[in-house]
Amino acid sequence: MKRAIVIGCPGAGKSTFSRKLSAKTGLPLHYLDVIWHLPDRTALSREEFVKRLQGIMSGDQWIIDGNYMHTLPMRLNRCDTVFFFDLPLDLCLAGAEERLGKRCEDMPWTDNEMDPEFRQWIVNFPEQQLLVICKLLSERRNDVNVFTFRSRTEADNFIANLENLI
Repeated sequence: MKRAIVIGCPGAGKSTFSRKLSAKTGLPLHYLDVIWHLPDRTALSREEFVKRLQGIMSGDQWIIDGNYMHTLPMRLNRCDTVFFFDLPLDLCLAGAEERLGKRCEDMPWTDNEMDPEFRQWIVNFPEQQLLVICKLLSERRNDVNVFTFRSRTEADNFIANLENLI
């Protein structure tokens, strides 16, 4: 494992897992939200975002945390490992709520309340994003290692046993 992506619904625990994975492996960690979002709550152009992402992916080792479906095929073609968080919607909503009011290194600002659009995006994730992710993963299963977590405990157990797996 040298080039890994961590994907799944917001609130699932991707960023927490990514930090632990980076700490255990020494692989540099990149958060797509930090690249896309600017501190003033605006965003890069799609072109600039892709350019920066391509710069990261040109490296030999990395962990990239985040979804951004328009870049998922590109990341899947370059990574060797995928960590896919497929948790129940209620856990993801609760995870997103738990972050409110807390400073997180994976976002350039702190939200004190749940943005209604973001909440709806999470609610729609199983129907709108999940099927696309599963299709893309099934197309790449022979080319990349895919680890699917259906609970945060499974993800924690993976980190705890990482020395035995790599």
